[in-house]
Amino acid sequence: MKYINTFVFLSLLLLICSCGQKQTESLPILGKKKIVEGIEVDHQIPDWTFLNQDSLPVTNKDLADVVYVSDFFFRSCPTICPKTMREMKRVYTEFKDNPQVKLVSFTIDPKRDTPSKLKQYASNLQVNVNKWWFLQGDKEETYDLALDYFNTAYEDEDVPGGFNHSGKLILTDKNGHIRSFSEGTDPEETPKLINDIKTLLKEYNTNEK
Repeated sequence: MKYINTFVFLSLLLLICSCGQKQTESLPILGKKKIVEGIEVDHQIPDWTFLNQDSLPVTNKDLADVVYVSDFFFRSCPTICPKTMREMKRVYTEFKDNPQVKLVSFTIDPKRDTPSKLKQYASNLQVNVNKWWFLQGDKEETYDLALDYFNTAYEDEDVPGGFNHSGKLILTDKNGHIRSFSEGTDPEETPKLINDIKTLLKEYNTNEK
């Protein structure tokens, strides 16, 4: 129930935040602000460490020089994951030669989705694993992290595949702020996400001149 209520809240929050997005050339920073030592700060992805498909530990600090798109999935998912992976692959194809963009997929079934299995999964997708990471970590930590990425994931034996989860694709900037998202189950939303990535890159490239 905790995950369901949080998911509903985050979905409404994302909808509200996205309403004004087209009114500016710069992407907004999404998420609820919080007060830290009396100062209002933006929502930010917390530090994390996972194993990649090569069984090597990686952290979000390894993504500090890029923008990245993330999702939460599991290999045996019989419902939304094949759809979201197709949309992630579209993003990958669009930016496969751009070193400023990476993709990250977190498994929500770490018991069965071992690094070696994730490596084979990536091979089946025919993608470069230096460009697109497939990550495995502690189950509960992954579920909590999904909420930070405005997704939801939890075990539910009453749904196909045994996991209830959302399929949002999340764009995160170099500072760990979420800047845009799309519903991975809706192919018509992917072009907007791709354009938002380009807008964010333009924002960085302009500021670095």
